[in-house]
This record gives sequence, structure tokens and C-alpha cells, in this order.
Amino acid sequence: MLLSYNTFSIFVILAIFAPLAGTIALLIVLAFEKQIDGLTFQKQHIQMEKELQESEYMQLNQQIQPHFLFNTMNLMLGLARLDRKEKLIQVMEAFSHYLKFKYQVREHLIPLKKEWAYTQSYIHIQKIRFENRLTVEMKLNPEADQVLVPPYLIQTLVENAFKHGLEKKPGDLFLQLQADLINDQVTIIVTDNGIGIGDLSKRDLFQKGHGLPNIHRRLKLLYDQSSLDIKKGGSGGTK
Repeated sequence: MLLSYNTFSIFVILAIFAPLAGTIALLIVLAFEKQIDGLTFQKQHIQMEKELQESEYMQLNQQIQPHFLFNTMNLMLGLARLDRKEKLIQVMEAFSHYLKFKYQVREHLIPLKKEWAYTQSYIHIQKIRFENRLTVEMKLNPEADQVLVPPYLIQTLVENAFKHGLEKKPGDLFLQLQADLINDQVTIIVTDNGIGIGDLSKRDLFQKGHGLPNIHRRLKLLYDQSSLDIKKGGSGGTK
């Protein structure tokens, strides 16, 4: 059986273009697979960065200053030597609450009310330590109770006020702690009448210690918008 000219032409065209079409299809498939691989790698990279950030964040959360621990142990030893059992029991109870919170909290964020209560345990120990010399004012806006904040945020600020300001100052000591909710933003202010920051800049203070850089880093890991400031207080201390 002889093929007609038209049929023969069709076979020739198919013989030429079929491999070309197959090659084009194969290139499209390969390009698509490469794109999928690229998206998978990007997703894995993002997940890895997220896990690294979470790991770093939890490490920052678990940083504990030995300064306060040593002072508290010395306080308990002093009370024991003076046989002041009632005060000793109060310090031990407050210290127990402090440590329980410190080593049980694993969340990235906790209600402000919970952080506030934890900080009160810390302040209670300091009140026993400094006795009548220390006056503390604490003002928490009830509307901010359930707002989520990083754990140890307020306590670290308060500890910083004692360590670098109040402990080194003779005479009467004053600490004010405020937490408010303004335009859906939480503002936390810690003010003391300690020795102050002198002529040190914010950068100097960040390089000098660990507490403020710790807070700053955690805020940056959690929020797109956050700020941490430190300056001279109206009474000559620090705000």
C-alpha cells in the first residue's frame, strides 16, 4: 500500500517535532521540579532560622544572675545567725516562689499579671533585706493584666535597678514600678532613686552589663516594633 504525499508529510513532521516536543516537556518538568526544590529548601531554611531563634530565646530566658542568688543566700544566713526565724521563713517562701517560676516557665509569652506576681516575690526579698530603708510603689493597670509579655521582663528591669543603682546608695531607697496599656501598647516604667547612670550613654550601659541587652534581644526576637530606653530619673536616679 502506497502512502499519499499528505500522509507522508505528516509522518515526517511528527518524526521531527515529536522529540522536540518531548524535550521541551522534559525541560518544563525539570524547571518545575527545581522550583519545588527551591521552595522546599527555602521553607526548611525558614524553619531552621525559626528553631534557632526559639533556641536562642529560651537560652536568654533561662539566664539567671548569680548576684541576686548570692545576696539572698547571705541574707538567709544572716537571719539564721540572728535567730530571726519569722523573717527567714518569709525569705525562704518568697525565694521558693522565685525559683519555682524561674525553672517552670517555658512559654515565650505569659500574662503580665503572672510576671507582675513573680516580680513581687523578688521585691519582697529586697524589702526584708533593706527593711525600713526601702519604699516601693507598684501600679498595674487592670486592663493590662492579660496582655502577653516575655517572662522575666519586669523582674530583670527591677533587678537591674537594685544591682546598679539602689544597692550602692546610702540612706532611703525608692523604687517605682508602673505598667500601663496605652493605644494597644504596653508601657512598663521602672524608676529608682539610686546612684544614677552619670554620663554613660545607652550604648555604654548596654555594653556594660547583661540585663538590658538580654531584654533588648528578646524583644527583637518577638516583636516587629518594640523599644527599650534608659535615662536619668527626675530624682537623680534612673528611669
